[in-house]
Amino acid sequence: MDHRTIIASLSQQERDRLTAKSDLAGLLQLAAHWGVIILLAWLIAIRIPFWPVLMLPQGMLIVFLFTLLHEAVHRTPFKTQWLNDNVARVCSFMLVLPSDWFRYFHFAHHRFTQDPENDPELASPKPDTLRDYVVHLSGLPVWWSHAKTLVKNAGGNCDDSFVPPKGRDKVRSEARAMIFGYAALAALSIYFRTPVLLYIWIIPAVLGQPFLRLYLLAEHGRCAFVANMLENSRTTTTTWIVRKLAWNMPYHAEHHSYPGVPFHRLPEFHALIEAYLKETETGYVRFHAKYIGQLR
Repeated sequence: MDHRTIIASLSQQERDRLTAKSDLAGLLQLAAHWGVIILLAWLIAIRIPFWPVLMLPQGMLIVFLFTLLHEAVHRTPFKTQWLNDNVARVCSFMLVLPSDWFRYFHFAHHRFTQDPENDPELASPKPDTLRDYVVHLSGLPVWWSHAKTLVKNAGGNCDDSFVPPKGRDKVRSEARAMIFGYAALAALSIYFRTPVLLYIWIIPAVLGQPFLRLYLLAEHGRCAFVANMLENSRTTTTTWIVRKLAWNMPYHAEHHSYPGVPFHRLPEFHALIEAYLKETETGYVRFHAKYIGQLR
């Protein structure tokens, strides 16, 4: 059985229930995620005792805004569209990852998941040697890729095949606005002679990126190059706190099988299709232990 057969077997009532969006559910989750980021930023800024220790959890919270950005470009976390779009823009600014460009990228990834010829995620191959694995987990390649994309788009030189001609002006304007925002923040930091952004945002994000890489590699790493979403995407059983941090995206085969299901409904959808999942793992430690064992 493939994901299309499962979706076709659902009644209209089940579909309506599974795809029902909620501003309340989204705002509660958003308040928790952004609230802890703001709290830790304040504690770091006032330099409480042992404040440098807080930069690691702060960084993990910041980089996992990627999972919220990912959901927001699907416009599923909130029922209200402007909430989805504006939350996506805030997250994209924090991650140096333009949301309009990423929407085109990500929709192509969904359309061509694990298709070596067309899935843009496969343009950067998954690590196949121990050296590549370490470099990948450092997060440095992804920061460099984000910066290059931003500069290229701002210069009007976006040539990505997944960005339609009508979207080129939009991604150019977005990139220019982001660069202007970064320049303004840098100028303010220099003017007021404060390095606070380094400690509450930049350094934490660098420290946190390896944890996001560990998480993301499990989504499709070592999955089959087939069209069936039950085989080409992996669901990872994990703790409550990781599911919360990642906006329930460890239910990744479920998300790919039915992208219209919002994050707060994914556990329910998981219960419906669990028996049909082909790629599952019990925890990220087990996944990476197996992955490392297969490296050259």
